[in-house]
Amino acid sequence: MEHHLTVARTARYQQLGKLSTQTRHVWFVCHGYGQLAAYFIRHFAFLVEADPSTVIIAPEGLSRFYLSGNGGRMGASWMTRDDRLHEINDHIGFLNQLAERVLAECPPYVQVTVLGFSQGTATVSRWLTQARFRPAHLVLWAGSFPDDIDATVAQSLLHALKLTIVIGSDDEYITLTQAEQQFQYLEQFAALTHLVTFPGKHELNRAILKKLAVSEQ
Repeated sequence: MEHHLTVARTARYQQLGKLSTQTRHVWFVCHGYGQLAAYFIRHFAFLVEADPSTVIIAPEGLSRFYLSGNGGRMGASWMTRDDRLHEINDHIGFLNQLAERVLAECPPYVQVTVLGFSQGTATVSRWLTQARFRPAHLVLWAGSFPDDIDATVAQSLLHALKLTIVIGSDDEYITLTQAEQQFQYLEQFAALTHLVTFPGKHELNRAILKKLAVSEQ
């Protein structure tokens, strides 16, 4: 018989910028499958350099593994299909605890942007349905909002929420047609949805990140 035991473990996250009473913008950014937060967060460094009142927080998936064989480069994952519900709950607990720590050091009017990339889109979506705060902006980049989230729960989160879907024109995993279908699906929940495309593959894009940051100001 299979059993489960809840245990304490150490989670890891990366931070750019210093939290203080001067902080105006906080971004929580969740990487994709096989990435590490230390490398993923580098894509956002220019936002902090341009605006010292911005802080970037990049949590890392709790499951790490070798990307090839038994050594070499490492990656992290948010979940797999095996024991997925427990992994989802573990990550929601981690992200809630992290957000509580971060936001406690910010003024109450701080604007929070939550961005998920690839596999991270499902993670942030599920997290926000149980988060203890409401973001100013949700960005789903090269991924999608999980269709197994209850419609009532989705409605509660997404109604009147600024939501941006970002997709590269040559993304290897998601077509523009699929992104447009996702846009239409999320519109039914009355989210303030925008679809943004750029010439590129399954990757982040500096110009689009800059535009997203400017739209927050």
